[in-house]
Amino acid sequence: MLEPLRQGLPPLDPSAVSSAASCALAARYEAVREARHFTRGTLDQWDVDDRFDDVCLVVSELVTNALRHALPSDTPRGPEQDPPVRLHLMRWTERLVCAVRDPSHDSPVARDSDDFSAESGRGLFLVDSFADSWGWHPLAGTLSGKVVWALFRLPPTG
Repeated sequence: MLEPLRQGLPPLDPSAVSSAASCALAARYEAVREARHFTRGTLDQWDVDDRFDDVCLVVSELVTNALRHALPSDTPRGPEQDPPVRLHLMRWTERLVCAVRDPSHDSPVARDSDDFSAESGRGLFLVDSFADSWGWHPLAGTLSGKVVWALFRLPPTG
């Protein structure tokens, strides 16, 4: 999972990951709430409260984008189906990465919108505003699709 994240990120030693957690998300919009709940529980467990609101907002946007734009329209949306989207949270001493894996090969694209009252189309702008950096990479090997990630710097502990 870490290899696709390495390009475009500050140097991160995979062996230095202090904590990692992952959850599968079904192809239904309730999964956004489940992702926020999973993120809240994980960050509480890791005692990472300083960036909680920013991280939860970004997780919500990344999962919403995966469900809305990365799944084929014929993707079964029932709870009994294999979850096509997966949320990964990885923590280093002073960094946190949120990564959402989906089956699409299409790059995420921020839409141009001059309508600031629009209720959709601003997700990647929010990700860009609240995360310290973000990007995406196609998956390789036996995995198909892509991973969209967001990096958050954490205050030094101690």
